[in-house]
Amino acid sequence: MITRPLDLASHLRPAPRNLDFVFLVNGGLVVMFFMLFGSPFVLAPGLGVDFIMPEMPGALAGASRTTHVISVIRPGLIFVDDGAINFEQLREWLTVQAKQAKQPSLLVRVSASKVPVTDLTDIASAAHAAGFTRVVVGAMEPGRSESGASRP
Repeated sequence: MITRPLDLASHLRPAPRNLDFVFLVNGGLVVMFFMLFGSPFVLAPGLGVDFIMPEMPGALAGASRTTHVISVIRPGLIFVDDGAINFEQLREWLTVQAKQAKQPSLLVRVSASKVPVTDLTDIASAAHAAGFTRVVVGAMEPGRSESGASRP
């Protein structure tokens, strides 16, 4: 036949009849490697769709550039560049980060409905104790989306 001049298919070995156990072993190894060597950077939870910034009139007028950003989803769950940490780890992170910048400032993005004010004041006092010169609480201008466009 002109489309298969070398007839290579006839020179191949036939496929083995039963490889079900190899499939199961491969699947088990993949699961084991994810459990043993799982990285918080690959499978880390994100901010989620229910993260809503608080709204405040004049929020854009008070906007300023900061050197560091943290996101507080709920009490005890704080996201930094390295992943999720708790409040005790945040104190250490703030101390290390304050030493790396000339005039460190911190932007705290908090969920509007889930984070109590006491947690926010604890974070601000820990940041000032670590050496941050300014702590800014993130807020949205009423009637604007997170991209900055006005909402209908």
